[in-house]
Amino acid sequence: MRIFYAVQATGNGHISRAMEMLPALSQYGEVDVFLSGSNATLKADLPVVMRSKGISLHYTSKGKINFLKTAMNIDPLHVLKYAKELPLKQYDLIINDFESITSLACKWQRVPSVHFGHQASFASPKTPRPRHKNFMGEAILKYYASGTVSVGLHFTAYDQYILPPVIKTEIWNAQPTKQDFICVYLPSCSDEMLLPYLSQIKDCSFHVFSRQTSYITTKQNCTFFPVDKALFNLNLTHCQGIITNAGFETPAEAMALNKKILAIPIGGQYEQQCNAAALAKLGVPTLSKIDLHFTEKVRQWLDLPDTVYDHSFNRSTAHIIQEMMQIAEKEQVFTSQSHQLLFE
Repeated sequence: MRIFYAVQATGNGHISRAMEMLPALSQYGEVDVFLSGSNATLKADLPVVMRSKGISLHYTSKGKINFLKTAMNIDPLHVLKYAKELPLKQYDLIINDFESITSLACKWQRVPSVHFGHQASFASPKTPRPRHKNFMGEAILKYYASGTVSVGLHFTAYDQYILPPVIKTEIWNAQPTKQDFICVYLPSCSDEMLLPYLSQIKDCSFHVFSRQTSYITTKQNCTFFPVDKALFNLNLTHCQGIITNAGFETPAEAMALNKKILAIPIGGQYEQQCNAAALAKLGVPTLSKIDLHFTEKVRQWLDLPDTVYDHSFNRSTAHIIQEMMQIAEKEQVFTSQSHQLLFE
């Protein structure tokens, strides 16, 4: 069986999940990856057969979406060209991880697909939203990418076809400790923005993962690390807790390791506001933004007891892939009969 796997490369989370899924997915057939996006920093160790700059989000140095830069980097002719040229009918199964070009191509070419991943969970109205819904944010989640069937990933099973987070093997196999430092992963914030706040908490050490540095450097009580998968996994495994955006993969891995979390949604990113609402329901402290009171709020968070997480929803990556394949079979998303051998 041939599998076409479209991966959104805006940020590192989708790429990290794809690399974790690939070995299990490859047990079902030959996997070709279409990588779409232009601002991820994580090296994609994937069988990429096609690549596009796609539609990528860009950020200011203060943790907000730069809507002007995002809009200026969208090339409609490029998107349409790729949507027409994707050879989807050569494949037996199309898996789309929130990638807009493949979504459009499937509609034009009348090819069924699985919309798989965290964003797919928002197809259900039962998935948590913030108190005040955002019309544009809801529209993006609904129309940016879609599929014949949506198989979502989230912190808990809010509805049918919502599966657990994909946790990296390194995290599953880790032996976590709680050493005397806090991990910080706020890639949409500049080092110059974070240092004045964190340096005031002199009795605490912070390990900050930064897009701006290519080598490890220390300034006052903050050590800045380049974004590196192995380094980040090591720090996450042994930190006291983590301050991070309200994304999906990093909070999920922190919960798997029983780490204290302070989550801050990226300004203007509605999906992260939804995640913050979900995390708050699970007892995770969240902030709406970084403001003049940030230092004091971090101090208050440091004094809080650790959050107790419910791990009953955890499953291995192989189990998650198996469930996705069974859903694809049930919903008749395969484009040929070659998959039948998998389920006999």
